[in-house]
Amino acid sequence: MDEGMLKRIQGDPNFKKLVHERSSFGWTLAIIILVIYYGYIALVAFTPDLIAWKLAGSVTFGIVLGAAIIVISIVLTGLYVMRANAEYDDLTAAIIANAKGGKR
Repeated sequence: MDEGMLKRIQGDPNFKKLVHERSSFGWTLAIIILVIYYGYIALVAFTPDLIAWKLAGSVTFGIVLGAAIIVISIVLTGLYVMRANAEYDDLTAAIIANAKGGKR
């Protein structure tokens, strides 16, 4: 990639929008999952009786919460992928078209 194309890409308003939106959305999702994960660890550390509470047979509340964290992580990943496919791919295509000299 030559210097001119790099400057065109960096100066493109679509590029600036893409970087800002992707970064803020990614950090938002990361903070959500970190709060959930560390909240779970805090529950384990400070309320072990709650985590050990049996729901059915040998299935405890802690196991259900752990599985819920995994499911929530998958759902958040799916949300990111859906948004990437819906918005970020279009912005990337526009950036590429503008960098090559075309309009989109």
